[in-house]
Amino acid sequence: MSRNAKINALLLLAVAALAVLPLVLGLGDHKEEPFAGADAEAETAITEIEPDYEPWFSPLYEPPSGEIESALFAVQAALGAGVLAYYFGLRRGRRQGEERTATALRDAPGGD
Repeated sequence: MSRNAKINALLLLAVAALAVLPLVLGLGDHKEEPFAGADAEAETAITEIEPDYEPWFSPLYEPPSGEIESALFAVQAALGAGVLAYYFGLRRGRRQGEERTATALRDAPGGD
């Protein structure tokens, strides 16, 4: 197994552990909504501290249901992952192209 394969396997294992450990350890069992988003947590904390708080502005678009909100979030995450994958793939392809060009120039007759 190459060094890169070992690093990739360890990174994959770390990501899986970060996803599974909170569920296994029951870190959210004492809450009504154990894994609510940061927005909901902040709203709860603000209303506990200042019950008369009025927000400065309202959202530009409020999805009609939680399912649509989740779907939009999933689309946003997929687009972000696609952009990152494209960037890293492009970068790797350029590096491989440069290596092939350097090898071809070195192996060509009269090359150093």
